[in-house]
Amino acid sequence: MRIVVTDPIISRFADLLQETAPGNNWEFVAGLSPEEQSAAITRAEVLVCATLSPQDAARCTAGFVHITGSGADRVAVADLPASTVVSRTAHHERSIAEHILMAVLAHQRRLLSVTDQMRSGVWRSVATETSTALHRSLDELTIGFVGLGGIGTEAVRLCTGLGMTAVAVRRNPASTEEAPANLKWVKSMDALPELLAACDVAALCLPLTDETRGLMGTAQFEQMRSDALLINVSRGAIVDEEALYAALGRGEIGGAALDVWWEAPNGTDAPESVSRFAALPTVMATPHHSGHARQTFVRRATEIARNINQFKEGLSPSNSFDRA
Repeated sequence: MRIVVTDPIISRFADLLQETAPGNNWEFVAGLSPEEQSAAITRAEVLVCATLSPQDAARCTAGFVHITGSGADRVAVADLPASTVVSRTAHHERSIAEHILMAVLAHQRRLLSVTDQMRSGVWRSVATETSTALHRSLDELTIGFVGLGGIGTEAVRLCTGLGMTAVAVRRNPASTEEAPANLKWVKSMDALPELLAACDVAALCLPLTDETRGLMGTAQFEQMRSDALLINVSRGAIVDEEALYAALGRGEIGGAALDVWWEAPNGTDAPESVSRFAALPTVMATPHHSGHARQTFVRRATEIARNINQFKEGLSPSNSFDRA
C-alpha cells in the first residue's frame, strides 16, 4: 500500500513505522511544500496526519486515515469520504499526568518567583525573613479534574498516590468507564462550581467541543480560591483568554500553568498571547509539550503501524473514530 505521512513528529520514527509495517510504499512528505503535500495526499491509500484541511480531505481517497494524536479538531474528518476508516492514538497519559504533578509542586514551592529572587542575589526564606509564606505539602491539597478520560484518570492515580485528595466532574458521571476508586467524588459537569470552590488546583483534561469552548470564564474564576492554580493541558479555547488574563492580573486566582494556547505558533515564533501571559509572575508557560515524552511517540508509532497492518488484512484497527 502507498502510505503518506504528513506529520513531522511521527516522521522522526520512520524506521520504527517501516519495521513494524513492512512491505509498503512509505512516503514521508512533511518536509515538502504545502502544494506537494496536497498532491501526495491525493495518491495515498493510507494517510497518517496530525492536520488535514477540508480541501485536502475532500480530495483524499485513502481508505484509512490515521490521526497521530487523540484530538480530531484539526483534521477535517467530516470532509473525508464516508467509507474512509479513521483512527486516533494517544499514549500521552503518563507524560501529561507527570506534567500536571510538576506544575502543582512548582506552584506550591513558588519555584518561579524563588528562582528569580536567587538570580538577583536575594535569599528569602522563613529563616531570613519571617513574613515569608510556608508552602503546603501535597497531602494537604485537593485537586479537581474537569474531564476524566485517560489523562485525568492517570493524573488521579499519580496525585492521590502522593497523598492529594482528588475530585472530578465529567460529562457523564455514570459512564461505563469506571472512575478511579481513589476519587473522593465524581459528579456531572453541573457540579463545576462546587469543584472550583473546593479545590486548590483545577486541572482541565477534556476535549474541545461546542459545549466546552469558553467553559472557564469570569464567573468560574470568581468561584475559584484566591490561591488556587489553574492547569490547562487540553485546548486553549476551553478558557476565555481575556477573563483569565484579568483574573490573574487582579490576583483573583493564585496562578496558571498553561501548556495549550489560543493560537498556533508561526514556526518557532510564539503567538502574541504567550508573551503577555508569560510576563505574569504567577504563570508557568510551556509550548504544548506536556505529552512529548519519547515513550509517547514510540507507542504511537507502534500502534499506527499495527493498525495499518490490521487495515491491510481487512481487520478493524484499534481506536477507530466514530463518525456517526
